[in-house]
Amino acid sequence: MAFDVTNFEHDVIATSHDTPVLVDFWAPWCGPCRVLGPVLEKLAQEADGAWTLAKVNSDQFPELSQRYGVRGIPAVKLFVEGEVVDEFTGALPEYAVKQWLEKALPTEARAVLAEAQSMLEEGKGPEAAVLLEHVLEHEPNNPEARLLLAQLLLFAEPERAAALAEGAASFAGPSYLPVEDAIKTLAPILAVASKPEALPEDDGKAAYAAALEALVAQEFDTAAEQLINVLQTNRYYHEDAARKTGVAMFTLLGAQHPVTQRHRRTFDMWLY
Repeated sequence: MAFDVTNFEHDVIATSHDTPVLVDFWAPWCGPCRVLGPVLEKLAQEADGAWTLAKVNSDQFPELSQRYGVRGIPAVKLFVEGEVVDEFTGALPEYAVKQWLEKALPTEARAVLAEAQSMLEEGKGPEAAVLLEHVLEHEPNNPEARLLLAQLLLFAEPERAAALAEGAASFAGPSYLPVEDAIKTLAPILAVASKPEALPEDDGKAAYAAALEALVAQEFDTAAEQLINVLQTNRYYHEDAARKTGVAMFTLLGAQHPVTQRHRRTFDMWLY
């Protein structure tokens, strides 16, 4: 089976619109390239058409190496729909290449997740939830789907949201850890938000109860204002509850959310 590229636009760019193409930038004088090359060729044959391999001799096609920012070889780049979607550099062992491929190759679940993420950004939460439930029917342990759905269900079903989020960030990646922590912080708070009489009798109780009521209703401006009120009145009310609740809320809303933009600086100011 021949893997050498003769026409990059056809062999890689055009082909990747139908099938993912793994491009191996290599050179005959490169020792690590001679180690990795046979591994990629073996995996390509085993892939049975799920993806194809294209080998680019960097000595023969230096313009391609420059075009795609190749600084060291072997450099492996995965092309989908004409674009690089993932890459690695160096001679990885076969098991590591397999693990990388499992995460990098597009799947139906990843496509649905991307669509759900777009819906969330457009404010279409219920529609996104339907897609995420569909993903979890087929992949119950999909960590990204679990965390996204947990965020959507948090205010209506806090206990289920906490269960979905539990441990998901360990598999989704470190960038998801703040999201998981925020969900696990808010879930028990929201679960008892309907029982303000259970809150400790002290200065700040009324404002904190009002903040929780606003959170349940997803009235985040009001929640932020009331949490700041608690900090101003009784900074450490209920074991620092206002700080914990506010930090979790702003984490889930994100740094660019209008509520975060309006209130986070004032909130932080009253923490110190």
